[in-house]
Amino acid sequence: MHGLVFHALSRAPRRGAMRKIPKVKGEKDMRKILAIAVLFALATLFTTPVFASSVHLKGDHSKPAFTDNGLTLTGSGELAGLGFGDVLVNLSAVANPTGTCGNPGGNTFQAPGQNPAPVTVTGSVSIPGSEVKNGNTPFSVTTNSPTTPIPGAPDCPNSSWTEIITDMSFTSAVITVEQPPGNVVLTVSCSFSPATSNGAVPSTSVSCSSS
Repeated sequence: MHGLVFHALSRAPRRGAMRKIPKVKGEKDMRKILAIAVLFALATLFTTPVFASSVHLKGDHSKPAFTDNGLTLTGSGELAGLGFGDVLVNLSAVANPTGTCGNPGGNTFQAPGQNPAPVTVTGSVSIPGSEVKNGNTPFSVTTNSPTTPIPGAPDCPNSSWTEIITDMSFTSAVITVEQPPGNVVLTVSCSFSPATSNGAVPSTSVSCSSS
């Protein structure tokens, strides 16, 4: 009898003892959702490329170097402050072309001196992200040649003549840098005074601003 009483008392909960509350199923599900969300956030953090924040021309190259190739313009320099990812460099330039008119009968050309309307030419170069080192990469981009002969020969005696552009004197240029392509991170606008002639463009005749 005493043994039965002792056994019953030993199984009775002690006063002040904390009961274990069974975990609710919804709580377990919530913890799983939170864990998945944390893992997803970490995966996104380590797989999303770091984009550029303050791209600029490196060092003393506050303005690009330009070369007048006759019918095209080349701009070059070195970029700094880039993030990870591919880079696209675009060059747009405006020039005063010099042209000649060809007589359709004898197919002979007049002396140079025709003055076609100003022409805009563009070009671009892609730089793989693997070539960006510590946020830096050199670049060199050249415009395409203008369309020549000029359709309709507007500066010749009539549209039956042939108008050919023989030279381009550039008056301005704009370089835009995109990283990734489609996201502009730098714009460099330059003007040339006097207009360029064939060969390297003197830095003293180049004025640029960046944004």
